Amino acid sequence: MRGFGEVAERLRRSTVQVFSKGHQGGGSGVVWDEAGVVVTNAHVARGDEAEVELWDGRRVGGRVASRDPRRDLAIVRIAGGGLEAARHGDSDRLRPGELVLAVGSPLGFAGALSTGVVHSVGALPGMGRQSWIRANVRLAPGNSGGPLADAEGRVIGINTAIVNGLGVAVPANAAVRFLARGPRPSLGVVLRPVTHGLMLLEVQPGSAAEAASLGPGDVLVGSFDDLSDALESGQEVLRLQFFRNGDYSRVRETHVRFAKRAEAA
Repeated sequence: MRGFGEVAERLRRSTVQVFSKGHQGGGSGVVWDEAGVVVTNAHVARGDEAEVELWDGRRVGGRVASRDPRRDLAIVRIAGGGLEAARHGDSDRLRPGELVLAVGSPLGFAGALSTGVVHSVGALPGMGRQSWIRANVRLAPGNSGGPLADAEGRVIGINTAIVNGLGVAVPANAAVRFLARGPRPSLGVVLRPVTHGLMLLEVQPGSAAEAASLGPGDVLVGSFDDLSDALESGQEVLRLQFFRNGDYSRVRETHVRFAKRAEAA
């Protein structure tokens, strides 16, 4: 099927490998425009600097310009000519049953292609109320941050994880909003659900959570969905309740302050 092969080849030329300096492993990314904007996952672009390998084997240095850990998106800016930007699709029009293609670098094998169909588009349990694309494409370590495209090669998602055997991708329209508006408010923590709420496993230095004196081992009262709704409320200051030192008889409170978010003109 020649047409399909041409679509896949164009998609490969817009897919890169991303390596974060100072961190092991790597992932994939999508050349979003010819000016050198690469979209990938936040868990791939973990540092301030990155190295990007283009489809033709060239390696160029990159700077992590923005990260949204809650949406697992990041922007890496690179310099260099000959960049082939991907075409973007409208992920809001995606429907279950549609054919999709995933390109990435699973286990370091650049340009690997996988095909499948969309299973669902919408929220996933335990992952907030935001929308995700689920498809039965074969993903492996190294695919994260790479494109999920429709049959015409238009990028409609950014692959991010495997959940219950299905590939999960951030919808492309969420990436467009991220590029226009920047990251959404984030506590800067790693959480795990426990009996009494959400336990903080890690707190990033300089994060809003650290400024509010929250630390590893503290347990926030509520669910992922409750926290997601609060962060999406647009409030600059949130009042959070939590337990500390395993004492669930005493509910503590703290106020978390976020910088005011600037909207794109």
